[in-house]
Amino acid sequence: MTGKLKDLAELTSLRQQLRSEGKIVVFTNGCFDLLHPGHLTYLTQARELGDALIVAINSDRWVTALKGPGRPILNQQDRAYMLSGLEPVTLVTIFDQETPKEIITALLPDVLVKGGDWPLDKIVGRKEVEQAGGRVMSLPYVTGLSTSELVRRIQSL
Repeated sequence: MTGKLKDLAELTSLRQQLRSEGKIVVFTNGCFDLLHPGHLTYLTQARELGDALIVAINSDRWVTALKGPGRPILNQQDRAYMLSGLEPVTLVTIFDQETPKEIITALLPDVLVKGGDWPLDKIVGRKEVEQAGGRVMSLPYVTGLSTSELVRRIQSL
């Protein structure tokens, strides 16, 4: 595993350091089950909004709960490893709660982003980030490039 995978205590400490250096921290979360060009486009756009991008991924049990049987395709360690290898990604963490609210509240990123399939009023942590002076954004969704769509295409072969 690369040095980019951190637990919440490590992230909190690194966030304080970045804040003291005047760096803009961007945060996003998701399953990131099977990396594809839509993910890379999204993560690149997210990173362009700041100096550091923290990506929180759902634990295996929560991916199964959210996406159904047979998911995740890649386990949480493999997903974290793949994300850690991407240039736009600064830090990665795995969360084992239904939502990343605890992480968002602890970090209070300067920018909280989700994909365009998430309306602003449904983004977890929005209230906390905005109350702390941060921005919440929904980035454009890349049509036809979702893990669920790729799974459907593979299964139809």
